[in-house]
Amino acid sequence: MSPPLGSLAIQAPVPTQTVHVTASTCHNITLFKDLMKEYRKLDDSITMRLNRTIAQYRDMDRIGSAGKGTVEDQACLQVWRELVANWSRRTRIIDYCVNVLDTSYEETKCLADEVHGTDPRARRKAQAELYSANIKRTQLHNERTVERIVRERSANALQVRCKYFEPPTNDLEAKRMWTEAQRR
Repeated sequence: MSPPLGSLAIQAPVPTQTVHVTASTCHNITLFKDLMKEYRKLDDSITMRLNRTIAQYRDMDRIGSAGKGTVEDQACLQVWRELVANWSRRTRIIDYCVNVLDTSYEETKCLADEVHGTDPRARRKAQAELYSANIKRTQLHNERTVERIVRERSANALQVRCKYFEPPTNDLEAKRMWTEAQRR
């Protein structure tokens, strides 16, 4: 088997790798952002992915192995399913990490309050830790805004290329995500 070349080498579906996100992943902002960057690759290359998927379904149609519906409908549905799966994974990761850092911040705040009456050096250290915890927490909360913008861009790109696409009505969560992404 020959290695994929051209845009296929860059945009071919990546084999799913299980990533175990732990509290330490959430506390390491660089690692967390790298993980989000990896999960956002599909969104970042949505137009190329749509073009490639439509071309694949056209080839399948030529040899008679295409499924039901038009080539564009099938390709748009496949890309849509990939997007929704990615959106769901990212939402779970972001929500988990926001919860971890919110809890950590509250614990640090309680410790800083306990240190309040002790020596000035211990107070400064506690305040610095509280400040650091708050910055991490704010960065993770900002990821929700980034996620909303990324989804909006992807939904718009999908809608431009798949003018008559409507997500399947049997998946209520996916339908909700589609509606939210279009609302903006």
